[in-house]
Amino acid sequence: MAKKDYKKIEEQLKLERRNAWNVWDEKVKKEAFSFAEGYKKFLSQVKTEREAVVYGIKAAKAAGFRDIKEMKSLKTGDKVYAVNRGRNLFLARIGKKPLAGGLRMLMSHVDAPHLDLKITPLYEDENVAFLKTHYYGGIKKYQWPTIALALHGVVHLENGKDVEIVIGEKESDPVFMITDLLPHLDRAGGPGTAPKNREVRGEDLNLVIGSLPVKDEKIKEKVKLAILEHLYSEYGIIEEDLTSAELQVVPAEKARDLGFDRSMVSGFGQDDRSCSYGIFQSMLDSGPAGQTQIMVWTEREEIGSEGNTGARSYAFESFVLEISRLAEKKTSMEEIYNIFSESQAVSADVTAAVDPDYKDVFDLRNAQRLGSGVVIEKYTGAGGKYSTSEASAKFIQELRAIFRKNKNIVYQIGGGIGKVDTGGGGTIAKFLANRNMEVVDMGIPLFNMHAPLEISSKGDLYCSYLAYKAFLEA
Repeated sequence: MAKKDYKKIEEQLKLERRNAWNVWDEKVKKEAFSFAEGYKKFLSQVKTEREAVVYGIKAAKAAGFRDIKEMKSLKTGDKVYAVNRGRNLFLARIGKKPLAGGLRMLMSHVDAPHLDLKITPLYEDENVAFLKTHYYGGIKKYQWPTIALALHGVVHLENGKDVEIVIGEKESDPVFMITDLLPHLDRAGGPGTAPKNREVRGEDLNLVIGSLPVKDEKIKEKVKLAILEHLYSEYGIIEEDLTSAELQVVPAEKARDLGFDRSMVSGFGQDDRSCSYGIFQSMLDSGPAGQTQIMVWTEREEIGSEGNTGARSYAFESFVLEISRLAEKKTSMEEIYNIFSESQAVSADVTAAVDPDYKDVFDLRNAQRLGSGVVIEKYTGAGGKYSTSEASAKFIQELRAIFRKNKNIVYQIGGGIGKVDTGGGGTIAKFLANRNMEVVDMGIPLFNMHAPLEISSKGDLYCSYLAYKAFLEA
């Protein structure tokens, strides 16, 4: 009897987790590094949802996409975009097949955990002026004090004028900061006791913005008035205008290479702008396919996707309805939902990479690794798969078949974040599934997810781009 070659059998039968850097040749590695350069510029420039849409419109126009409002009809190969309230971006490339055959769709969210200003934020205490904030999304509050912060957004003045604000990004700009208690005083039981640091609460996240007073002894809050005087002389803003402002507090740090080998990226907002950049670039670079291709940037995912700009919004139906009207003169919602039922979609979102310092919270047999490629995540949710979307096994098989055709698409298959009774998290996939689409979560793993600075692998970033592009063109 011939001796079995178990090494060969193992290669054929055993699930293999590959590392992208070990798979690729030097040419592809250079492509990955080049792709990351554009990504870093995007991360540094785009720190709010509104800024993402402005960036997206400019780049889409340069790539030949036209405003759908300008179109009287649509034909195969036409490329169009639409905007919803300055916070959602929709792109479409019309395919060769009728819409009844379904869409191939990529959707991600461009919002990220940050700090918003409260409605009446400005106050003075102990001769220092502050802005009160309210955190947006899931954060660890202790990570936000003592780092350099910037202010981004728009203020809608009483006279109808809109004032764009970006302060803290240029070298010549001031930055802002949240204070923290020095270790000498941060002893809950007093000197000689075991250290027990105070909890940083939401109401402690107050932004230091100035300390110079006006020179008038009759004025009680001299520093506050000096800040108001500056805001009015510089921008025309009075205090009541802050009640009609959309101002976000974000890290002032630029996206940068991480590590001696520069193989990683450090930057703010990589959940989920890493996937947003990947699906956007794949949409720009893809060619026409059988099915109509659609890309969507949504927002408010970090707080439940509620509202008229979240993934639950009917703004998406409105966009597809307009495409159907212009391409095939069909306008019934019944036809739109029939299209959805034949569609395949990717919810492009990040997941957690195994952190060697905190292995105890991960199921290591089913967890995702940094550098091992894009993650096809079969299900999300928490606990007993609560609030999950679960991709069909058939759809997973189809994606595997697509990606196997391109040896440079390194992928890993995961399920959820962390151990069953420890972790969990949701994405926008369930809202696409509720529209009766075939949907899967697919994105990159991160270190430091939801921290002011997150870490990604350039290898994973490039794999995700290649995977999204292959999915669109399949």
